[in-house]
Amino acid sequence: QVRLVQSGGGLVQPGGSLRLSCVASGFTFRNSVMSWYRQAPGKERELVARMSHTGVSSNYADSVKGRFSISENNAGNTLYLDMRSLKAEDTAVYYCKAEDLIFWGQGTQVTVSS
Repeated sequence: QVRLVQSGGGLVQPGGSLRLSCVASGFTFRNSVMSWYRQAPGKERELVARMSHTGVSSNYADSVKGRFSISENNAGNTLYLDMRSLKAEDTAVYYCKAEDLIFWGQGTQVTVSS
């Protein structure tokens, strides 16, 4: 059974940092393109960051370049999104996704506010 279980969201002040985690099971993590998306209230879901099959290639939305970083653990079953210099406009529900399986995590709220 394919599962993507997210954790790590919450409330943070502007300029702060958070790490999101996405634990995968039921499929071969490193054979999938893995991504993070977000959806703010009243807006469409947008791609934030994507990691290739090999894990050595990644790309980012322009709005998060230089502030966010996508990575995975050595075991190849946990995807991370490290977010720093957070801004109010980063407030959204964040989702991890296994692209090849078109399978989503449950989502986690990130709120950036003073």
